[in-house]
Amino acid sequence: MMAPLLSVDDLVVDYRKSGFRKARFRALDGVSIEIGRAETLGLVGESGSGKTTLGRAVLGLAPITSGSVRFEGRDIGRLSRRDRRELSRDLQVVFQDPYSSLNPAMTVGAILAEPLTVQGWSAKDARRRVREVLDQVGMPASTLSRLPSEFSGGQRQRVAIARALALAPKLIVCDEPVSALDLSTQARVLDLFLQIQQDTGVSYLFVSHDLDVVRHLSHRVAVMYRGVVVEHGDAARVTTDPDHPYTRGLLLASPTPDPDRQAERRRLRYELLARADAADAGG
Repeated sequence: MMAPLLSVDDLVVDYRKSGFRKARFRALDGVSIEIGRAETLGLVGESGSGKTTLGRAVLGLAPITSGSVRFEGRDIGRLSRRDRRELSRDLQVVFQDPYSSLNPAMTVGAILAEPLTVQGWSAKDARRRVREVLDQVGMPASTLSRLPSEFSGGQRQRVAIARALALAPKLIVCDEPVSALDLSTQARVLDLFLQIQQDTGVSYLFVSHDLDVVRHLSHRVAVMYRGVVVEHGDAARVTTDPDHPYTRGLLLASPTPDPDRQAERRRLRYELLARADAADAGG
């Protein structure tokens, strides 16, 4: 069996709270996941569940209390600064907000060339690669000389995806990459992610609060609640017939136009969350 591209084993992340006694808050408590090559793992949970912290830990941006994050067998937490710089070629990120993730003072061409020149690419080779990735995300070459403010939210997110693709990474951490977009734009960007994976074989850790979104492009789904993975399995099963009450509650979070049905869904969701809290307290 081929070794996983990413392996997170029994990961614990603590943050020190502010204040006199400086108590610790446990953001992740023994989390384990794996991602294979050309695979998408959807990571789902509400705000405060720990999903964003897990994404940051994979990127080397969160303090690891115990456990490990291994990328192609290398422990990310033990890498030198030089090795981390080399790792950035294979591990990239697409952030939630396409408006704040791009430098408004730089042209798109400069934004996309920056990670290449940092890695030692010549100006000529960088320009060639920038044109290639713009073509991959369906943006014209005229984009190069324009500022991010001249584009729509969906177009900016395409530019952000192009930046992540520039170094031909093996894994991209996608942190709520479509939540700031309208529904029609979301669908187009999700289809773009799928097409890029089909063309390049890149893997995704796709972080979202929306089960409908992760169902669209994930092979497997892990559901997080209060810093632990409470459910994990095939995407089709987890997003349609989940076992854990918290996951069933997430399914009921999607709005419906019928006010009576919405009220009933809200009541059922509160009951499921209370059961999830009871199970968490008992565990």
